[in-house]
Formats: sequence, structure tokens, C-alpha cells
Amino acid sequence: MEYCKRFLRVLLVFVLANLALLETLAPPPDWLTLPLLFGLLAYYLWFHIRPRRAKGATHRLRALLGGYELLFVAFFVILAEMAFYPLLLATGALHRAVPALGAAPDWVFLAANLLLFVPLVGALLVNGFFRVLLTSKHLRVVWRVLLLLCWWVPLFNLYLFYRVLKAVRHEYYFELSRLENEAVHAENRDCETRYPIVLVHGIFFRDWQLVNYWGRIPRALTRCGATVFYGGQQSALPVAQSAAELAERLRAVLRETGAEKVNLIAHSKGGLDSRYAITRLGLAPHVASLTTVNTPHRGCIFAEELLRTLPKGVIAWMERRYNGLFRTLGDASPDFLGGVRDLTRENCLCFNRETPDQEGVFYQSVMSTMQKPSSAGFPLNLTWHLVRKYDREANDGLVARSSAEWGHFLGNLSASGRRGVSHGDVVDLMREDIPGFDVREFYIGLVKGLKEKGF
Repeated sequence: MEYCKRFLRVLLVFVLANLALLETLAPPPDWLTLPLLFGLLAYYLWFHIRPRRAKGATHRLRALLGGYELLFVAFFVILAEMAFYPLLLATGALHRAVPALGAAPDWVFLAANLLLFVPLVGALLVNGFFRVLLTSKHLRVVWRVLLLLCWWVPLFNLYLFYRVLKAVRHEYYFELSRLENEAVHAENRDCETRYPIVLVHGIFFRDWQLVNYWGRIPRALTRCGATVFYGGQQSALPVAQSAAELAERLRAVLRETGAEKVNLIAHSKGGLDSRYAITRLGLAPHVASLTTVNTPHRGCIFAEELLRTLPKGVIAWMERRYNGLFRTLGDASPDFLGGVRDLTRENCLCFNRETPDQEGVFYQSVMSTMQKPSSAGFPLNLTWHLVRKYDREANDGLVARSSAEWGHFLGNLSASGRRGVSHGDVVDLMREDIPGFDVREFYIGLVKGLKEKGF
């Protein structure tokens, strides 16, 4: 049924945009001309205002779908026009319909027809462009820029429209499915755990309010009943210092909520910070579970090799630049080199001997891997090669798979095709919907599992 509606939309816009030409080729009865014109104009204006109904969608998704529909119709009207003009020229239909044209070439009349076609179809494109550009959260910057700069380039613009339409359509149906699933989870309070959730970030990031390290995950968990807090440690410190900051934050959460314990979900180095706080800072009685996500429990061999082979001057320059930047961004005492050193294989093996798991705390882990370097952007597309060279196994761009296994291993997260799931994808860092991997649904399932275990 929807295909029939779309065909009708394309047909009506095509007829309006070529009305002068079509009336010349097949003149309607005089009594029908004005009603036909006003009817087509009324539909055209209404189509601009409400391109398509979208039941159960948010305002943003309705606007996004409207933009998709406007671009879709304009795209196929342009394709139809590209077939219509050569047909008229090849058959000589214009000269037969209008003998007064005489020796005037057909293209003159066709060019005059474009004076109506271009503004009518162009208005649909502009409306659709702005709806999509302002409401899409997943359309990549490169496609936005190309769309703005190259929409007028013949043939290439059709390819652009196709790629944008494909991306927007995927986003709409993906998000609509997410809303439906989330509504079920929210109704069942699937993430309403006994103890609050504390999300612990990894190295080189902070818990900023404006840019959430965990992307769309916290909001999804909260909607489904979870009580979510953040670790709050600085971006780069030795594990012992990060753990001390984390322990202080956890005690504050316990005081604020009145809970006896917390559930920790820790990414990357945050998993080591959490283990240190549990075992060596007396937090074991107050932690129900620790879930580590892509944490290098056995270290990163490539980090060890880089520290060994890079010139000391280069390392010192990187440290000064990093520490200066993050001190400006709010860290009290960032320590780039101290944080990186604690991720080497040698230091992690020593850490594991001195930091045994504690009885009464449930430990589990999960990992993801990239299938190819293009699965992620810079710098993970470069470090992926280094991890493969030195660790010699599948990795997420920073951490080797075997290094991430700790406690009960939940398995390796993957996506359909050869996209893979990178170190950043697994915490929704880029807010990207990856075919075959729904990061929000994964965390909802993870927290639901903690709830079912009584945590």
C-alpha cells in the first residue's frame, strides 16, 4: 500500500511540474483545467507541510521521515524527467502536438518547461535537505558536506540522494524499533536493579555533562528503570590514583542513595581502576558486581613496545601536550605517562598477582573486535595494525581479545558483515547505529541480567 501511495505522490508532483508541457501534449477539457491546477497546487503545498504520517514516532523522527519522503519524491520525479525529455525528443511528439512550433527545435520548449519544473522540485529538495540535516543524528558529516556542496552536480547528485535516502531510512526504522523495544523494557522496569549502576570510564576521557562518554546508553538505561551514576575519576592517572578517586565517588553514591552496594560497569582502564578499588581500597563489601568492557586485564603489548621504541623526547612532548590540555579541561593533576605505563603487559601481570578477585563480588567481562581497520576512524584504524602486530590476535583497536577476558566471560560482541565493533563503539562514543549491533539494547540486556541475578 505504501508503494502505491509513493507512486501517486511522484505522479502528482511530476504532473504539476510539467503541467504546461502536458497540457500542450494532451489538452484537458476547459472545465477541468482550473480545478486540476488548484487541486495539484493544494496537494503540493500540503505535501510540503505534512509529507507523510508516522504513527508512534517522536517529533524528531516524524520530521526526519518527512525529509526522507520529500527527497524520495523529488529524486524519482527527477529520474522520470530525465526519461521524459529524451522520449519527447526522440518521438517528435511536441511538433505533432503543436504545429506552430515550425522550425523551432523541441529543446527550446523543453527548456521553457524547466522554468516551472526547477523551482517546484527544487523547493521539495530544499525542504527535504533541511529536515534531514537538522533532525538526523546518524548521517555522517562527510555526506552532509557533500550534500550541501554537490547537490547541483549532474549524476553525482543522484548518487548522493541515494546514499542519503538509504542512511535516513535505516535511521528512521532503527530508531522506531528502538522506541518500541524501549517501551516494553520501560513498562517491565527491566533495568530497575536492586543496587544502583555506576558507569566507570576509561583512559583519556572524562565524565562531561555536555559530551557523555557513554553516548545514548545512560538515557536508555534510565528510561528502563535504572539508577545511573558515573565514576568521576580524572582522564589519565596511574591505576592506584584513579581507584582512590573512584572509591571516594562510590562512597558518595552509597551515602546519596542509601544503598548497601553498587553495580560497576567499567570500560577499558576503568575496569582496572574498579578492581583496585574493590580489592585494595576496601570496597568489596559495597560492590555487588563488576562488569568490565574491553578492559586490558593482561595489558597491551603494543603500548609496552611504543614506550620502549619511541624517542623519549617524543613521549615527553606528548605528555606535556596531553597534561596541559586536560588540565585546561578540568583535570586537577593529569598524568598521561603514569596512566599509559599501568597498561603495559608487565605492569598488568604484576597488578593481577597483587589484586585478586574478592569473594562476594560477581565478576564478568565482555569484549568486542574490529574486523578491519576501516571499522573505526583515527586513531583506532592505526592502532588496530599495531595490536595485530604485537599481540597477534583479534582486537578492538586497542585491546587484544584474550586480554579482556576476566571472571565470567560473556563473549565477543560482533556486527553483521565486516564492520566489527571498536573500542569506542562498545560505549557508543560516536553515537553510531551499527548494522547487527544495537549498543543500547546490549546494555539494557546486560543490566537486566544483573537484575535477574538479584543485584
